[in-house]
Amino acid sequence: MAIRLTRENASESPERVGVIGSSGTSPSRQEMGNMCKTAVGAIVLVATATLLTGCGSGDTGKDAGRGNGKAHASKSAAAPTADSDAATRTVTLQVSGTGTTQILYNTGDSNGFGNQKLPWTRTATFQLDEVDRKVGVLVSVVTGSVQAANGMLKMASCVIKVDCKQVADNNGGKDGKPCEYKVR
Repeated sequence: MAIRLTRENASESPERVGVIGSSGTSPSRQEMGNMCKTAVGAIVLVATATLLTGCGSGDTGKDAGRGNGKAHASKSAAAPTADSDAATRTVTLQVSGTGTTQILYNTGDSNGFGNQKLPWTRTATFQLDEVDRKVGVLVSVVTGSVQAANGMLKMASCVIKVDCKQVADNNGGKDGKPCEYKVR
C-alpha cells in the first residue's frame, strides 16, 4: 500500500493536504482501517514502553525480582537507633482447615501461589525503614475454597499476625474476602 501526501489542487490553499490511497484515489475503508490499526498499535506500543520504563522496581543485583522474605531493608539497620526495635516486625500468615486449597500470598518482597496442604503457615521478618513505618507495607493472603461441615464449599479461613498479635482475619471464611494488612 503506497500512501503519499499531496495537494489536491494547486489553486487551493496550501493547508489543504489529502491522503491518497495506493490506487491514486481516496483511501478505501480497508486502507483506512489498516491505517487506524497501525496508529493504534503504535500508540499502544509507546504507552507500554513508557509504563514499563517508568514503573521499574528500582531493585538491582541478584535478588531483584525474587522474594527474599524481607521488605525494604533499612539502610541504617547496622547502626542501632533509639527506635531500632520498632523497625523489626515478624509477620505470620495462616490458613486453617483440612485437605488442600490454593493460596496466593504476598509478604512485601516475597509472594507465591500454589496448591497447599492445610493448615498452612508462612512467616516473614521485616526490617522497616522510616518511610515503610509511615506508609506501611501491604501483606495479604487469598485463600481458595474448602469443604465446610455441611458439605458446601466456602473460602478457607485466614489470619494475619504481626509480632504475635492478630491484626486481620476473614471471619473464619464467612466474609468471603482475603486477609490483608499494612505493616508499619
